[in-house]
Amino acid sequence: MKKNTIHFNNASEAREIGTALEPLLPRIEHDHGLSLVIRDLTVNIEGPEQSAEKLAGFIENLRKARNHTAIDALSMDYAYDTFSQGDVHIFEKLTSLRVDVSPKKPAIFPKTLGQRIYLNAIESHAITFGTGPAGTGKTYLAMAMAVSALLKGDVSRIILTRPAIEAGESLGFLPGDFQQKVTPYLRPLYDALHDMLPSEMIENHIERGVIEVAPLAYMRGRTLNHAFVILDEAQNTTPQQMLMFLTRLGFDSKCAITGDLTQIDLPNHKSSGLFEARSILAKVQGLEFIELSERDVVRHSLVQKVIEAYQENRSS
Repeated sequence: MKKNTIHFNNASEAREIGTALEPLLPRIEHDHGLSLVIRDLTVNIEGPEQSAEKLAGFIENLRKARNHTAIDALSMDYAYDTFSQGDVHIFEKLTSLRVDVSPKKPAIFPKTLGQRIYLNAIESHAITFGTGPAGTGKTYLAMAMAVSALLKGDVSRIILTRPAIEAGESLGFLPGDFQQKVTPYLRPLYDALHDMLPSEMIENHIERGVIEVAPLAYMRGRTLNHAFVILDEAQNTTPQQMLMFLTRLGFDSKCAITGDLTQIDLPNHKSSGLFEARSILAKVQGLEFIELSERDVVRHSLVQKVIEAYQENRSS
């Protein structure tokens, strides 16, 4: 038996680490045969020597990680599951890739290894396809990379677009002119922007055309140079629309294409351009396909369970 004691630097660190670890205590003790006691400015770990030392390393890495990013319950669940599968350096891997989006906003870090792979792909490829279920951060992380590229001067503008297909609704029934109709539909893209940039900066960039948010139809006939382009909800493109979009990319530009192939809303059983592109372009050099899974969901823990239940129902 081995006893390890970790001493915290101050009450704030002890409180944050203790709060993060407390929900996991029953699992840790059951999975590893360890006893954990969190008291005042210490954590005492007692149990088999190898398990105690590994868990001590996990907590030390958690201490380092909290200096870079907020540690919430979902992050802890994922990190502990990954640690239990043998990856003792999970926190180091997640905090080693930092996306700075604004001096006034916190930096963004991947919350899962799948997200880290996705960010690496965007960084190193001109075109990246990110597919996976809702809540995996496909669009949000692409937006973070776009904003970071703009602030570093790697691109001179950001273009955000979606196909004008709705989940069981029609733009024609919404009130107002065309711009008023499409603004609510494009709202998720605005929401992500507002998480990363101050409102006044977004408004200024939109007025000057530095940031453009528009339906996919507006991309026809254009050449997009020096731009970071994001095509969201790409599962709702037709094959013709996807080809049109992919051939818009100009010099010094980067493109992220995101979608969920389980949520295709195309009418009359039309083929999805995203589904077709995945098979046609699989061997093309210079682009990358990254598939995120329910393990990469970073919303409420129930979202992951909902996705798993639907997947089981489809396969049965």
